[in-house]
Amino acid sequence: MIRLAIIDASTSPLTTGAPIADWIAECARRTRAFDVEIIRIRELDLPFFDEPYLPRYGHYEHAETRAWSETIASFDAFVFVSPEYNRGYSGRLKNAIDYLAQEWAFKPAGIISYGASMTGGLRALEALHDVLNSLHMFVTRENVLVPYAGREAHRWEGREVSWGVGPDGEFVATPGMVEAAEMMLDAIVRLDAAMHLVRTPEQTVGDQQGIGNPPSGSIPQVRPRPTRDDREEWRRSGRMR
Repeated sequence: MIRLAIIDASTSPLTTGAPIADWIAECARRTRAFDVEIIRIRELDLPFFDEPYLPRYGHYEHAETRAWSETIASFDAFVFVSPEYNRGYSGRLKNAIDYLAQEWAFKPAGIISYGASMTGGLRALEALHDVLNSLHMFVTRENVLVPYAGREAHRWEGREVSWGVGPDGEFVATPGMVEAAEMMLDAIVRLDAAMHLVRTPEQTVGDQQGIGNPPSGSIPQVRPRPTRDDREEWRRSGRMR
């Protein structure tokens, strides 16, 4: 199964993001292709980035960084559930992303954005898309937008259409949102089948500022990923063209 992390990027305790994250996690579980875990950014014990060395070297001085590295390295793919804050996404999400490099690289990602206006957090989605691309992640074209998040009923083309967080605290999606989510998850499955073949612990990625060289005699701490099935052997044998 594909290890999928749903990353709830909201930093507010009164948030629409948590029910949306729960909803997409349930959508993913129904496919039976994913082993799903939800990560709440607001619950992470990460200070502002304070590692002395570039993340791409994987030499981490602090215990909380090593724990975060092990967490992210254990996943094959990600779905980011992000609100839009002033035409961007949350600073705590950016900070959590910037701690690492190799652990994100060559893994597929989908984005669900939401906001209080009709754009549905689109500008946060676009900003996050660029950052994930810079880390050699592959962001699906199929993403989900949730406009007017937090409200229960909306008028659309003269009809009453309900979506948002219901009285029981669960997120109610429109048929269009459900279809978009299913397409996104299907794309992640297909991308994972290809991208896990190009992951390597020797690849250095990321362009964050900091000391340019790793400590003398050190080696990257990111561990090689085991081959999940026979596709890697098949590729190495030369039968894949």
